[in-house]
Amino acid sequence: MKRDRVKLLYRKVNTKARGVHHHSGSSYRYDRNTEDAESVKMKKDVQRGLDYTPLFRFLLSKVGKRWDSVFSEAVARLDKQEPIFWMVSMDIEDADDYIITSESSYFSGLYVDKDGLLQVVAPEIDETSLSPTCKCCTHTFNGKPFTKKFKLE
Repeated sequence: MKRDRVKLLYRKVNTKARGVHHHSGSSYRYDRNTEDAESVKMKKDVQRGLDYTPLFRFLLSKVGKRWDSVFSEAVARLDKQEPIFWMVSMDIEDADDYIITSESSYFSGLYVDKDGLLQVVAPEIDETSLSPTCKCCTHTFNGKPFTKKFKLE
């Protein structure tokens, strides 16, 4: 019988893909036989290659909802709480208009208003108002490609 499992809000990145670098940890094999080998140790519980895009999309889908319920659901589906606060600020003064999660992925910044509701910091910012930083990548804002073209300034 198939178990009903809750879908996680993160995923492993394909670390074998071309151009994906996650500090693979192989440097230990070179450092362990050096003179300073006593201070070189393998790091425990280092997680590499995690993508939190599902979390960011989940949080965007919950704009206008009670923060307490959104937070408790997100925490139950994550490995740690920190990625939530990359995007969400507890007050508007500390909030960012948008966050950059990789070289070309942008997401709206969120905050918790005085009524305890999740809100977008700058709703006027969208994929039509931002410009790409290079011409080789497809830049996205909340999953939608930028409409402006790259211009060398």
